[in-house]
Amino acid sequence: MSFSGKYQLESQEGFVDFMKAIGLPDDLIEKGKDIKSVSEIEQNGDHFKVTVTTGAKVLTNAFTIGQEADIETLTGEKVKAVVNKEGNKLKVVLNKITSVTELVDGNTLVNTLTLGNLVYKRTSKRVA
Repeated sequence: MSFSGKYQLESQEGFVDFMKAIGLPDDLIEKGKDIKSVSEIEQNGDHFKVTVTTGAKVLTNAFTIGQEADIETLTGEKVKAVVNKEGNKLKVVLNKITSVTELVDGNTLVNTLTLGNLVYKRTSKRVA
């Protein structure tokens, strides 16, 4: 199953607590909590380009499965990390945050970010 496509955020759980824990300023948390971000994924074999647009903020990361890449985090920091693919899941550890992106079916993308005992879960539906 290919990850390629455009997905719009449908629901999220744990946003505010997670963003506070990673140090995002309150004004940005307040602005971001109701925005339905759009994730666009381009997959070409083991190479991925992921663009997440949240209002005016655009975050783009490109990586190849199993190879070290510079990944930009939610706070704008660049971190060297290796993204691994396990079946229909992409998994990466950025600092102390574990990110698992799962293509549940052809139309549903679930991204779970874990920091200690805090969990931020985003569910997005394919729009293109």
